[in-house]
Formats: sequence, structure tokens, C-alpha cells
Amino acid sequence: MMKLALILVPALALLFASCATPPPKRYAMVTGLKPEKEAYYRKLHAAPWPSVMAKLRECHIRNYSIHRIEIAGRPYLIGYFEYVGDDFEADMEKMAADPETQRWWKETDPCQRPLPEALRKGEIWTTAEEVFYTP
Repeated sequence: MMKLALILVPALALLFASCATPPPKRYAMVTGLKPEKEAYYRKLHAAPWPSVMAKLRECHIRNYSIHRIEIAGRPYLIGYFEYVGDDFEADMEKMAADPETQRWWKETDPCQRPLPEALRKGEIWTTAEEVFYTP
């Protein structure tokens, strides 16, 4: 019985380790918020469209949150999400091609004030570099 346990326990440990999913990739980003559009932006996010939420999940986005902060008297948004897929670029292209997501962005984008770095790239959000993490 002991010999069987010596073989079986490591084999099971290896099997379970190979079944473990990789940890999600964490993303943080920032953009400005136009003060005159803040109430509308909050209203949109108080009741996000189900189709947009479904597309986020389909594209492997989890734990998405947006926070507001004021810096030097100006409002900013900080976004955070976790990506659990294996092809981020393909999933982001799929999301960007979705007509309902495009319609959502036509509502939210005018509320935002991109930072200069994002504007130069034709984007709304500036991606932040992760410098620390603790699970």
C-alpha cells in the first residue's frame, strides 16, 4: 500500500498542476473625464448594456472596474480589468469589431478626455505599467 501511495501521490500532484489555469493578466489604464459629461458617463455605467457586458465576458475580460479620481482639480478615470484568455490582441479585435460595442463607445468616448500619449495613438485610454502586485 505504501509503495502505491509513493507512486500515486506525485502522479496526482502532477496531474492537478497541469490542469491549473494560468493567472489572469492584469491591466490598468487612465483617461480624463470631461466634467460636463460626468453625469451622463455615470448614468451609462449604472446600467451598462447587456450586449456589451456579454461581449466583455466573451473576450475573456473579468473583474473590470472604473474608478474616478480628481487630480489638480480635474477628473480622471482609472480602469482595471483582468484578462483570462490566451490571445489578447485577437480578443480586442473581436470586441472592436462588435457593432454594439462600437455603439457603446460612441456614447462613452465623447465623455472622456484622453491623455496626450493616447491621442497620439488615436486611443482613449493610456495603459499603465504594473510595478507591484500581491495576491
